[in-house]
Amino acid sequence: MSVYRVLDKLEAYVHEGTWLPAGYRILSEERLVELVEKIRASLPEEVGRAKVIAKDHERMMRAAQEKAQAIVDEAASKKDELIDENEIVQRARTTADVVLREAEERARVIRDGAEGYAADVLAEMENRLAAALGAVRKGREVLKKPSETADRPLIDAAAKSKRAAFDLRAATEETAELESV
Repeated sequence: MSVYRVLDKLEAYVHEGTWLPAGYRILSEERLVELVEKIRASLPEEVGRAKVIAKDHERMMRAAQEKAQAIVDEAASKKDELIDENEIVQRARTTADVVLREAEERARVIRDGAEGYAADVLAEMENRLAAALGAVRKGREVLKKPSETADRPLIDAAAKSKRAAFDLRAATEETAELESV
């Protein structure tokens, strides 16, 4: 029987007792002792349950505190990992930006150099072709004129024409080499 039930019976018994003048009641000693003994008999069972509950409460509190500490430690570790990862990503992006800028600058320098070289080669070819064209024109003019002069000017014109043709051929070969590069 539970302690509370026995206490309820004790209280009911006290209220049922006979009233005496001056606010006293008459109760059976036997009945009171019997109820107190029942309380004592029930008390160890209730105290035992209370001890188990208190012990479980302490164990559960310790377990909850340990679990909370583990969660806090894990969160701190995860935070450190995320910070490290974020720093690594930022460094990688910075490095990638630097490498990209350097590559673009190198490409620009190479492109400018190639364009300058091609312009120089084309200007040289243009000069040689102009010289060859001039020689061809002179040769044609000489051929159009009647042969009043001796053969010497004709031989000189033919030599100049031959030289111009050779220069033209050399310029064409250089152009083909440049195009293959």
